[in-house]
Amino acid sequence: MKNKKELILILDNIRSTHNVGSIFRTADAVGVSKIFLVGVTPDPMDRFGRERRDISKVALGAEKTIPWEHVEDLNILIKKLKKSEAKIFALEQAENSVDYKKIKPIFPMALILGEEVGGIKKETLKLCDAIIEIPMKGQKESLNVSVSAGIAMFRILDR
Repeated sequence: MKNKKELILILDNIRSTHNVGSIFRTADAVGVSKIFLVGVTPDPMDRFGRERRDISKVALGAEKTIPWEHVEDLNILIKKLKKSEAKIFALEQAENSVDYKKIKPIFPMALILGEEVGGIKKETLKLCDAIIEIPMKGQKESLNVSVSAGIAMFRILDR
């Protein structure tokens, strides 16, 4: 993991196949190194080894170009990534989060994207090196996870 701009995505219990497919597609566009699918996050292949059409329809083949792996335990994954010198960032609205435009990415970097409604658990946030957020200026308090992921990925890798 010594690549200068290595970005790894961690999709933590994201339930929507459309969000997963969209994140794969954008991750391919910006050059993400790997995607970890955690917990209930659906894989691009079903348990019988068949392509999940609901993901592939949105990903447009990116699920075949980006290495991915399914893991059940996020804490074990974070420890493993930290051992390999990756910095762990969470994209989440939290008390101690900083504007995503103000952070300086440190590579290799892993970015955690949380479940659509509940976000990233507080216990997980405590394991992160930094928490970043996209400031909201309108009436709504948040963006769709795949939209947020795209904004953050381009900011992190396209500098």
